[in-house]
Amino acid sequence: MKALWLLGAATVLPAVPARAAPPSQSVYRSAPAEPRAVTVRGVGDGRADDSAAIQQAIDAAAAGGHGGIVFLPSGRYRISRTIFVRTAVRLFGVGPTRPEIVLADNSAGFGEGVAAMVAFTGEDQYRAGKPAVPPPTSVPFDPTIFDATSSTFYSALANIDFRIGAGNAGAVAVRFRVAQHGYIRHADFHIGSGLAGVYQAGNEFEDLRFFGGRYGIISEKTSPAWQFTLIDSEFEGQRDAAIREHEVDLTLVNVAIRNTPVGIEIDRGYSDSLWGKDVRFENVADAGVVVSEEKSVFTQIGFDNAVGLNTPVFARFRDSGRTVAGSGPRYRVADFSYGLKLPGLGATGDYALDVAMTPLARAPARPAAAIRALPPVREWANARDLGVKGDDATDDTAALQRAIDTHRVVYLPMGRYRVTDTLKLRPDSVLIALHPSLTHLYLPDDAPGYRGVGGPKALLESAKGGNAIVHGLGLWTGGVNPRATALLWKAGEASMVNDVKIQGGGGTVLTAGSPIGFGDPRARFDGQNPSIWVTDGGGGTFSAIWSPNTLASAGFYVSDTKTPGHVYQLSAEHHYRAEIVLDHVENWEFLAPQTEQEVRDGVNAISTEMRHSRNILFANYHGYRVTRSAKPMDAAVRIYDSGDIRFRNVHVNAESGFSSCDAKGCGTYTRASKYPFENAIKDMTRQQEVREREFAKLDVPAAPAAAATASAVPVSPGVERLADGFYSIAGGAVDAKGKLYFIDREFQRIHGWSRGEGLSIVADAPLDPVNLAIDRSGRLMVLSSAGRDGSVYSIDPDKPNDVRVIAPTAARPRRGAATLLPVNVWANGEFADRIDPKTYAFPPLSSFFTDNMGEAKPQDYVSPDGSLVLPAFRVWNQGPDDHRGWRWSDTLDSYGLVASDADGRVVLTNASENRTYSGRVGEGGRLTDLKVVADRGGESVARDAAGNLYVANGQIFVYRPDGTLVRRIDTPERPLQLLIGGEGGRTLFILSHHTLYGMGL
Repeated sequence: MKALWLLGAATVLPAVPARAAPPSQSVYRSAPAEPRAVTVRGVGDGRADDSAAIQQAIDAAAAGGHGGIVFLPSGRYRISRTIFVRTAVRLFGVGPTRPEIVLADNSAGFGEGVAAMVAFTGEDQYRAGKPAVPPPTSVPFDPTIFDATSSTFYSALANIDFRIGAGNAGAVAVRFRVAQHGYIRHADFHIGSGLAGVYQAGNEFEDLRFFGGRYGIISEKTSPAWQFTLIDSEFEGQRDAAIREHEVDLTLVNVAIRNTPVGIEIDRGYSDSLWGKDVRFENVADAGVVVSEEKSVFTQIGFDNAVGLNTPVFARFRDSGRTVAGSGPRYRVADFSYGLKLPGLGATGDYALDVAMTPLARAPARPAAAIRALPPVREWANARDLGVKGDDATDDTAALQRAIDTHRVVYLPMGRYRVTDTLKLRPDSVLIALHPSLTHLYLPDDAPGYRGVGGPKALLESAKGGNAIVHGLGLWTGGVNPRATALLWKAGEASMVNDVKIQGGGGTVLTAGSPIGFGDPRARFDGQNPSIWVTDGGGGTFSAIWSPNTLASAGFYVSDTKTPGHVYQLSAEHHYRAEIVLDHVENWEFLAPQTEQEVRDGVNAISTEMRHSRNILFANYHGYRVTRSAKPMDAAVRIYDSGDIRFRNVHVNAESGFSSCDAKGCGTYTRASKYPFENAIKDMTRQQEVREREFAKLDVPAAPAAAATASAVPVSPGVERLADGFYSIAGGAVDAKGKLYFIDREFQRIHGWSRGEGLSIVADAPLDPVNLAIDRSGRLMVLSSAGRDGSVYSIDPDKPNDVRVIAPTAARPRRGAATLLPVNVWANGEFADRIDPKTYAFPPLSSFFTDNMGEAKPQDYVSPDGSLVLPAFRVWNQGPDDHRGWRWSDTLDSYGLVASDADGRVVLTNASENRTYSGRVGEGGRLTDLKVVADRGGESVARDAAGNLYVANGQIFVYRPDGTLVRRIDTPERPLQLLIGGEGGRTLFILSHHTLYGMGL
């Protein structure tokens, strides 16, 4: 295959008129027998206003507080205002023709700005009492509406079309900023004069078609800040671009884009992790993809098997203007990758563009659908008609097994189905439900076959081989069944598991007869087999899966198989050891997998473990630890004796958005933890690690014949271990004599270190110290997390019990005082719409940092001798006011504080851009004249007397004052805080979590 690297302008071919939209086909040609469903009783003639009828049905389904199912029969339903779909309500079109929701010509409120026909709503996630940022897209505007959030689960829409009439320039069909088990499927969007089909996308979409409009989809970061996956879909004839987005971690599988100027446009001033498999660009005049912020580690662009037809420019880089031209009128892009590329394990990365492109003699056919269609409803045998009760009390084991044995397709209406032994599927079984929160198969606690010591025993088990399907179902193994695994899967490559929730953990709704599990003292976290276990030659497609049961040892476990597996939008969370495990596995791909470790559930867990595995792809991978984490963990991924592993678009993080209202006002804030995974990957066989936590490409070669005999982690000459054995240290400061002081926060202990004294304990009073500074008199100024808004106090290091509390006072100019600021800051725009409703432009990402740092703080803390000023950054609160609550602020979240120099300038990092800035400090701590001084950011930065910068970002990168990178200092552990001190200021102190290092300058 010929590899091409093509730059330069391309000839724009004439636009091809969009084809007429083919008619849609109803997926649910009749309504399933669902006694608890609510049916819309509208007119459905396209003329009468059906807004009230649709809203009434949705509200009725939501009345119980846990969601429900709404059926919209065939018809054309005109609406005149925004329809709100409440949390966990699923809206299905049913009937011989697909129902259509219509916005008439020139509908009031939809002619400008951004106005949603249907909006999916959320709840008071952070108990703020009112919406901090009510979505501005409702018609009429409703300030009481909560937008969908990271805790909005199970909401869905399927088999419904949308049509926007003329004169509705601001109209969008659906606003959909939801989390797990939220989806839109089987829908056509006839956007016409409108702005977009979908605004603010979330989780997973399947089988959608977008016709016309300015855009098909416009989206910012999802509400939980993880990936959005679009499968088996098409775009046709958009006026500006098929998809316009940023930070949405867009994952495309089998998507066709036709007859539009731009395929995918990443907004100016923003990055994205974009991964496309089997994407087709046809008659795309300007560029298949427009890439912005090409020198950002967060820009990660990859395609696997893309096709360009009459698309002269495959990729255009907005900032530099360079292009990747297509190879003739028809071409295949077997592989495309742009972003930070790692040459191997143990290495840092640099930006690279890799393209493998070949011309095609003829246009290839589109691939088969990635997601299998369900059988038509007429073939669904209703379990209730077959003697199954689903009443949360009757043992349905025998009746369910008999239904499965005698019917290929079995439908489970909403209910709780108690079973006491393994249900075994036929090779061709199709088991269907429509709401995994309200339709459970479950085990009672202490079921006889699941007790004690023994091999894994499944709640639900597939036959070996075959093409079985399980869809829309919740599985709950109870709390006291140590041998249980929820789903044991041995089916073949044509099989499918879709929209399945493992109950237990987040989003679990149990009823009176269900075992509580987490409240039973006999229940043991990490005490069951993996929840989903694919083994014994099993494979297939797994889409929109959520597996958060802390009682299980893993969320998604694959072993002993070479049968290909395709995993799309998997969320595996809250386990004690590992979320995803591969053991003796070959030929699997994971696209948009997301893991999360909770503050109690997963402080010792890793995200993914691979053992003895080959030919594995992870793309658009998220390894997230919650912001409340307070314990270090070394790596997101551990690899044992494995090779031919391809990592594409890797994101390892521990920050997330938050919205709240209190006496200080309403707003949004990005909380940042100091405890993300220290490394992205650790190869335990080779003894190598990957410090880069954001990168586009890494290939792990075939496994070595034997384990490495010595550590392969590079260490620069001169790096000296000064003290170790700490839990996690940070918050350091250096006094006038060069002595270092720092905090081991877990033990509320302040240490000192100097060459002459070695390590000392200065104070260990339980006063919650977080960050230190030292005033001219030699006293320590301590920022503490104690109290609702934090506290500041001063102590004499020689008399640590002399504690002087410093109250905040009105900010004013203080001549001769140095201003303290956080050395690293996260600033982002999550949880609020940032689009300008007049220009439709987004403020660039950098503006969140510059605007935040440009705000003067009304109060500050002043050291007793008047030499230090710490601006009082707003503290955001979660939970109670005492020690059980959480406090968030730029200064509390930082690894340390930095002081302005004699010229009034300070250097600090913007972690959300991964860049280092210099700024001039003004009144109230506001920063002006901000400019980038190093193209890496990270955990901290230190500046020596000559103006050289030392940036901690996996390793230590040294820059001249003019921003030129001159060298790298490799350290045994990830550096977190850097300070310059020691005698004559000639020592670089390097704080990692567990060890204090030093290096002579």
